[in-house]
Amino acid sequence: MYLTVKETAEYLEVSEMYVKNLINQRKIRAVHDGDQFLINKAQFNTHMDQLEKYKELIEQILNEPIPEDIDVKDED
Repeated sequence: MYLTVKETAEYLEVSEMYVKNLINQRKIRAVHDGDQFLINKAQFNTHMDQLEKYKELIEQILNEPIPEDIDVKDED
């Protein structure tokens, strides 16, 4: 499925200018059809999967209880 620059920006939750810059830097593969750039959505699947895994990892770290410090009870 191909997306326009605007649709890609919405999908990635970034600005259109940022997407255009990535295209110009050749970090995103795109096809120019004469009027606009078309971007294959499948190239972002790995990125989105990694982003979800990272969010889950951060959530686990934030939900982990703080261990009780042994030295706190040994006050003189």
